[in-house]
Amino acid sequence: AALAGVRDAEGLQSAFSELVDIYYRLFLAEPVMRDIWSGTQADKALRQLELADSRANAEFLTAVLKRLRPAADPVALETTAFLIWQMGEAAMRLAISVERQEGDRLVAAYKRMALRELLAE
Repeated sequence: AALAGVRDAEGLQSAFSELVDIYYRLFLAEPVMRDIWSGTQADKALRQLELADSRANAEFLTAVLKRLRPAADPVALETTAFLIWQMGEAAMRLAISVERQEGDRLVAAYKRMALRELLAE
């Protein structure tokens, strides 16, 4: 929903940053989510469900990228969005696995790197 109203680069930067911050706070509030994720990775069927969920979430990001860059290769946009989404999930798991200050820095670095790619022309 946060990405639905995005119409320009500033809106994408704001909405994406907000989503990452919300996701990070969720992981901080519920550290058991890391354990749940680890369990899903050990089970092939659960891993496939998690992958499908990740693809579905990346589609929201893809839709924004297609609005902002209508002339861009749609497959490239889908690939970028999916990879950024997957990297975000990995960044959150890493961030809650280290001391809080380092985790905060990791999340900030992820946002900078992801936004640099998302906002590229």
